[in-house]
Amino acid sequence: MNYAEILHEYFGYDSFRSIQEDIIRSIGSGRDTLGLMPTGGGKSITFQVPALAMPGVCIVVTPLIALMKDQVAKLRERGIKATAIYSGMSRDNIVAALDNCILGDYKFLYISPERLSSEIFLTKLRRMEVSFITIDESHCISQWGYDFRPSYLAIADIRKQLPTTPILALTATATPEVVDDIQDKLMFRAKNVFRMSFERKNLNYIVRSTDNKDGELLHILSRVEGSAIVYVRSRDKTRDIAKMLTEQGISASFYHAGLDARDKDKRQQQWTEGAIRVIVATNAFGMGIDKSDVRIVIHYEMPDSPEAYYQEAGRAGRDGLTAYAVLLYSPDDKRKLSRRISDNFPDKEFIRSVYERLGYYYQMAVGDGLGCRYDFDLEEFCRAYHLPLVQTESALRLLTQAGYIRYEEEEDRTSRLCFTIQRDELYRRYDISDTSDQIIRTLLRLYSGVFSDYVFIDEKQISEVSGIALEPLYESLLGLSRTRVIHYIPRRTCPSVTFTQKRIDTARVIIPPTVYEERKEKYALRIESMKEYALSDTQCRSRLLLRYFGERSALPCQQCDNCRAQRGATLPETLYQAYLDMVDDLLGDNESHPVEELHTLRIPSEHLRHFLNRIVSEEQFSLCDGMIKRR
Repeated sequence: MNYAEILHEYFGYDSFRSIQEDIIRSIGSGRDTLGLMPTGGGKSITFQVPALAMPGVCIVVTPLIALMKDQVAKLRERGIKATAIYSGMSRDNIVAALDNCILGDYKFLYISPERLSSEIFLTKLRRMEVSFITIDESHCISQWGYDFRPSYLAIADIRKQLPTTPILALTATATPEVVDDIQDKLMFRAKNVFRMSFERKNLNYIVRSTDNKDGELLHILSRVEGSAIVYVRSRDKTRDIAKMLTEQGISASFYHAGLDARDKDKRQQQWTEGAIRVIVATNAFGMGIDKSDVRIVIHYEMPDSPEAYYQEAGRAGRDGLTAYAVLLYSPDDKRKLSRRISDNFPDKEFIRSVYERLGYYYQMAVGDGLGCRYDFDLEEFCRAYHLPLVQTESALRLLTQAGYIRYEEEEDRTSRLCFTIQRDELYRRYDISDTSDQIIRTLLRLYSGVFSDYVFIDEKQISEVSGIALEPLYESLLGLSRTRVIHYIPRRTCPSVTFTQKRIDTARVIIPPTVYEERKEKYALRIESMKEYALSDTQCRSRLLLRYFGERSALPCQQCDNCRAQRGATLPETLYQAYLDMVDDLLGDNESHPVEELHTLRIPSEHLRHFLNRIVSEEQFSLCDGMIKRR
């Protein structure tokens, strides 16, 4: 079966989009491949189609547990064998999943990067036939990227174990520097990049300068109909703004990493299905969300980088219809942005003090601790030692990147339970409802050892086998727990700290320049780029973002707030800047060129005269005898 037939049979599409087929043919021929595709560009098709055409299993590395669960479920609905391994799974479930990939003709194994270096995975990998390895969110492997994750570096070790297995790296956000770094870190045998333009022609970029963000937010939501996301930076702010919107008659809910898994799933589903119009969220929300009809994304506060802004704003208008990305900006935001540099890169002595206090907190002696993992309550830790919350969390991330610990903010823990009464006593209970009785029978059928120890459970599987819907199933499990028939611990996310080295004396803790000084400099540059984006009132906002990602040839979008403000001008500033970039590229050799060469550029004749007059009057270029040259 060829690629087009697979696309139609399994996914229902008649043709590929943009560069999808180029990427598929590249990885299908065994070449290491990097695909740059914007949010909504159809990344999953680029690895799912070739994997179905090739023998063996495709390993998909992704940090997004919710996304991997969703994709596994959708593949199974299409009759495709797929499984996933992530933090919080029991050893038995992990072994079963890996054995299925070795023996069970599975086509996809989704795995979180943290699991790649586990002994059990590496052992099973040696017996697995792997078609190729897909690295989603591959910018996370680059220390120059905005979302560097040290766990991604373990991918290089897998590459050493499977030297002839090709790698497909995918990302929606990468600067030219990061593009090169991704290929180096993944040990590409040859440079091989496919780029899809990051331009989103249906997306209108707008910045609103205001001292009253709440009022502006209400005004915008009253003018633009349809589903919306409002991004903020703190958990408290998500609650406050959702409450304000609800009081003003706009249906809204909030979402952040601190909610339990059931609340997250419920709120996401309500928003996805349209029962709630607006979701107010931190950046914990949005990755892998399959909702194409979002009409507007509003940033109440400034993101740290153009990468983060582009990715979050890009969740609007994935159906190709007109959508809006609005950034609310107040004069105080510039100062707040600058302060984030010291918040994200606190003094090195402070970082060392956080490391020292971790040792005290867990009563760990110097020389101990290698491999020890602990649940971690950041707020409690900060209260115990009177530490600032934001800087402490940054210190934990820097210690992670330096290799001393692994701090995981949102580790997914699978639900578990055990029976608190013995089997014979269970049969004597007469206060158990028919629904609870059916659940108990299903538990005993699916899981062994439940009377002697906790077992990990899957509520969806219990629901399918018992025929009881998830909501009443969950309530019944809680009821059985309250009456002490079982002890039920629902699925939750829990931060953790793992010591990846033996604890050392604090004075010997080294935070190298690649982790601190160099990354701090890059972070400061991203902050400056966000300031430029927010403060510019002449340049096309779409072009500002595209130039950041290395696309210099794009013309003004003619629909952002700056482009609209300049309509009617003889030569709008947005167009002038675009033409200037084109001429800079053409005359980059510092040689004289015939003026006629400018006609090969996309400069309309009615604009060319005004453009030439301006560049000559500003003495950027010299024009003589029909020849033009950079001064």
